[in-house]
Amino acid sequence: MIGLLVTNRIREAIGDRIIAAAASAGNEVDFVLLPADPAGRLPPEDLQRIDVAFFSGDLYPDGSRGFFAAAQGAPRLQWLHTFNAGIDAPVFGRIMANGTRITTSSGSTAVPIAQTLVTALLMLARGFPEWLQSQHRREWEPRPGPPPPDLASQTLTVVGLGAIGTEIARLGQALGLHVVGVRRTPVTGAEPIDEFITPDALDTVLPRTDWLALAAPLTPATEHIIDERRLALLPPTACLLNVGRGSLIDESALIRSLSSGRLAGAYLDVFEEEPLPSDSLLWNLPNVIITPHNSSVSAGNEARTWDYFIQNFEAWIHGQPLRNEVRPG
Repeated sequence: MIGLLVTNRIREAIGDRIIAAAASAGNEVDFVLLPADPAGRLPPEDLQRIDVAFFSGDLYPDGSRGFFAAAQGAPRLQWLHTFNAGIDAPVFGRIMANGTRITTSSGSTAVPIAQTLVTALLMLARGFPEWLQSQHRREWEPRPGPPPPDLASQTLTVVGLGAIGTEIARLGQALGLHVVGVRRTPVTGAEPIDEFITPDALDTVLPRTDWLALAAPLTPATEHIIDERRLALLPPTACLLNVGRGSLIDESALIRSLSSGRLAGAYLDVFEEEPLPSDSLLWNLPNVIITPHNSSVSAGNEARTWDYFIQNFEAWIHGQPLRNEVRPG
């Protein structure tokens, strides 16, 4: 008998698939349901039943506290799967420290995130920020000055070649951009990139980068990977696009670069402080496109995270490797 901590929504939506997966290994499922009231807590006898936990999207944000209280109080918990890709929250580290395995749904939102970033890239490339401002003023203002360069003559540097970065690179190549991929680990040769470098060589490509896309996780090594010095290495016509984590960038340095014209523009979905404070200078910069950490939103995301969980549940009960397992350290 496998004790599974889930919401009632998950039991109703994919309970039959979970039961079938367990039956394929000659096992049964004991559903431990979280209270419908976010403030509710499971009694100790229910916590004793939990072997596996699924932190599903319907728990975020209101039900998060109750879920993690249960997960940390479950002495038998062996494996936890989360609907999101990042595990920055300290609670994940505490759970792993107790010997619990953790897997993520990294990749489930790669397509909508990459599409959103490329939408912003095209808006900046074609001058939509200026046109939209003219529209709001009801002014007919054809774009002044020289025409924008063709994308086929430009370079897109993608920092982070996980599922999101790889999809950004693929779309970049489809637009005719020369794509440089950046990551610590070697590439296989199948990645949709024209060049590959490791992070220690980033300075060498920034001077010829027109579009700098950040899709890396936040680690001690990547915090402020784009600082004032590296921003100064970019051409003044370059734009920065961040769908990774806000702290990949020194935000104060970015504001200075954008305000002074040292950097042409930016698309930002993530920020050092979220929600972005109302007094942030970023709100009023005409060359900045802001989305409220929403680049991943898509109708198909929830079902994709369910599929990730089912696949890993089947692997777990058969003793096979788990997809997207987080390694300690």
